[in-house]
Amino acid sequence: MPAKDIYHDAVKQALIKDGWLIVTENYVLEYGGDKLYPDIAAEKSIAAESQGRKIIVEVKSFLGRSFMNDLEGAVGQYIIYRNILQAQQSEYELYLAITSRVYSSGFQKKISQLIVETNRVKLLVVDPKSEVVERWIN
Repeated sequence: MPAKDIYHDAVKQALIKDGWLIVTENYVLEYGGDKLYPDIAAEKSIAAESQGRKIIVEVKSFLGRSFMNDLEGAVGQYIIYRNILQAQQSEYELYLAITSRVYSSGFQKKISQLIVETNRVKLLVVDPKSEVVERWIN
């Protein structure tokens, strides 16, 4: 099982404060005999549901040496997970959780906006210090 992302607990608490029920923190996507964990390598996923909506949240810290490498990895992973959820006709919606700092610095760049819009990446922006959801971006 992959290790937790550095912001995993802050995102979890922000979702709880926002009225979500945490269903599991060990969500597993299975497809064709392969198992994927909505958070590859160092991270786990959070699955939650609220008001009839069900979501899976992929937490990304963007603490690597290169923002662009982190963006490539996060969006690639997001697309793989979304494709599996679509193939399974899952009722879950997928969100990429990032901190407010990452959103205001890296995700305001034109290239980031192009990538997010073109690939229809849904974002969950969280303030990790106050553990509050700042915005949902569909």
